[in-house]
Amino acid sequence: MKSLRKLGLFLLLLHKEGPARFGEIDALRGVAIVMMVVYHFAYDLTYFGYYQANVFVGPWRTFARITAILFVTLAGISLVISYSRLSTQVRGWYLFRKYLSRGLKLLGWGIVVSLTTWAFLGRPVIIFGILHLIGTATILVYPFLRLPRWTNLVIGIGAIASGLYLNRWPVQQPWLLLLGLRPPWLYQLDYFPLLPWLGVALLGVLAGQVLYPDGRRAFDAPDLQQWPPLQTLARLGHHSLAIYLVHQPLLFGVLTLVSLAYAGSP
Repeated sequence: MKSLRKLGLFLLLLHKEGPARFGEIDALRGVAIVMMVVYHFAYDLTYFGYYQANVFVGPWRTFARITAILFVTLAGISLVISYSRLSTQVRGWYLFRKYLSRGLKLLGWGIVVSLTTWAFLGRPVIIFGILHLIGTATILVYPFLRLPRWTNLVIGIGAIASGLYLNRWPVQQPWLLLLGLRPPWLYQLDYFPLLPWLGVALLGVLAGQVLYPDGRRAFDAPDLQQWPPLQTLARLGHHSLAIYLVHQPLLFGVLTLVSLAYAGSP
């Protein structure tokens, strides 16, 4: 039983509270989780025909992009904090191995999501989604955690600008899909290529270096104990991966039951 529990903790990336964990970051990640669930619920309602809207354009698209930016930026900030803490304990390969392990776990779960949606929808609609991006960024951003702030600023802005430019190029083959070159015929539900999104992660690293130098808060923050709603958001943010993995199956299951009940009613 204990072995299964350890395996679950390993796979879901659940960690004990430590001195490098900050409630405001978990609360903001909780906000992002709530936004993500709202967006996916709107998509599910359109899929079942209960909501007539195009969630891929207009305000819904903006809402989804803000949610993703928040997730990726917080990932960059968290990498800086963890690096500041871990680099005092281990170095070299042993330090990088922790980021490699975490990145591969997220990539593994991303592949699970890809295969599940492929089996359900009958086509590969998530090849490089948000989990693939954050998992890959966790590994690729590692060398930048030691660079000066201005370097991450310049490279981050450059990556974003390059991605926005490349995304406009029409291509016929999907071989450079990870970099942002997508054929018009390749439909994707969840697509976050390295360019420009790696640049967003680097700006998150910059934010972490400014706001949490040496893994310590550089500003005064309110005590979350005084605000129960913020405590709830922080708990959601602390378990963001688990919520991400289970919320869509739950939403789809509930809406499927509603559809069956509605179809069977006189």
